[in-house]
Amino acid sequence: MMIATPSLGEYKQTILDLLPNQGHWSDEEYLWLTDHTTRLVEFTDGNIEPLPMPTDLHQSIAEFFLFLFTSFLNPQGGKAHMAAVRLKIRRGKYREPDVLLVKSAKDKRRRNRYWVGADLTLEVVSKDKPERDLVEKRGDYAEGKVPEYWIVNPQAETITVLRLDGAAYVEHGVFTRGQNATSVILPGFSVNVDEVFDIEAPPDNPDDDDE
Repeated sequence: MMIATPSLGEYKQTILDLLPNQGHWSDEEYLWLTDHTTRLVEFTDGNIEPLPMPTDLHQSIAEFFLFLFTSFLNPQGGKAHMAAVRLKIRRGKYREPDVLLVKSAKDKRRRNRYWVGADLTLEVVSKDKPERDLVEKRGDYAEGKVPEYWIVNPQAETITVLRLDGAAYVEHGVFTRGQNATSVILPGFSVNVDEVFDIEAPPDNPDDDDE
């Protein structure tokens, strides 16, 4: 007896029928989803938001910072990671920073499945939706009481370093070419802005929408 195989359209519809509707996702359902996908997905109060696939340039910049932070932190016992380590802002809100770190690898906020806090987060601004990193995540990380937030903007070639002052961020500095971006919570750490934005990008391709 032949068993009918559902079409691709039927299969996709079945999957959609099994998943919660937007606005009705729970924390555990979001965590289950991101445990079983390689896609970057963030979560706010019942809604999931798949993030765009990172470009070569985006990842090159994030990896550059990961190397710098790791080199600085390791001798001091700290720990830095790249996406996609989930950061719990609060119940009902999770973010996946491009880079996040704690000054002590033994920090109890560092959990295996997700972190419940960080000392610093960094985002490389994506061209598809700049306000996500420039505005929205500024509020998110302040809500999560992250002491320092770095915004690396390849389009403007700026590095904005924000420090938490009460419930909101204030600018420690907006650093441009010819300057060194510095940290408040990591005394002695700095990065040359030119080196960040002179990272070798892939060859131009008319089919690509590069950062």
